[in-house]
Order: sequence, then C-alpha cells, then structure tokens
Amino acid sequence: MPLKIRLSRGGAKKRPFYRLVIADSRMPRDGRFIERIGTFDPLKSKDDATRLTVEIEKAQAWIAKGAQPTDRVARLLESVGVGKREARNNPEKAKPKKKAQERAAAAAAAAASAAETASE
Repeated sequence: MPLKIRLSRGGAKKRPFYRLVIADSRMPRDGRFIERIGTFDPLKSKDDATRLTVEIEKAQAWIAKGAQPTDRVARLLESVGVGKREARNNPEKAKPKKKAQERAAAAAAAAASAAETASE
C-alpha cells in the first residue's frame, strides 16, 4: 500500500485550511486517510507559531515506515526539522521550445543576410 503524507483541504471558499494526513496514494485528496498528524493554515503570518503544527514523532515514524511526503509537505516538514528535501533542478524547462527556436534561427539568418548585403 503506497502511503503519502499529504495535505487535505478544509475550510470555506477562499479560506483554505489544511490537515497533514497519512493516506493511501490511491485515495482522493480530501478522502479517507489513516492518521492526522498536523495542521497548516496558510492565511496566518509566516512567523505565527500556530501556522504549522506537526506531531514530529509521528511524522518521523511514518517516514521510517515508508510514507513519502508530497513536495509541499516535504518543504513544510523541512521547516520544522523533519527530514531533508533535496533541491529540484530542471535545466530543460528554461530552454526555448521548438517554435521559439525556429523563430530565433530565422532571425539569425535574416541578420546574417542583412550583414552580408551591408558589407557589399
């Protein structure tokens, strides 16, 4: 059973409130979960102590059992000292796509032909 440590959304419209839960990865976001280990209130200020509450021992125990935190939860857990999140890097994402590369090649060819005619 692949376990995830994920955020389960609660709260009213435009007033989010999240619970950190241990759930089967096949369950829906707000569906059935195994255990609740904390809460996260993104509307509170970042220096507020009650913005993120986590039962650290339970989180460490579930990670030891093989539960994988989602990206956002890994970032939150790292802020309270549970686990280390590896930095993500995708250098391919910043490269121009096919159409932009074609435009750049056409512009370079036009500039080269313009420079050629100016030198004559």
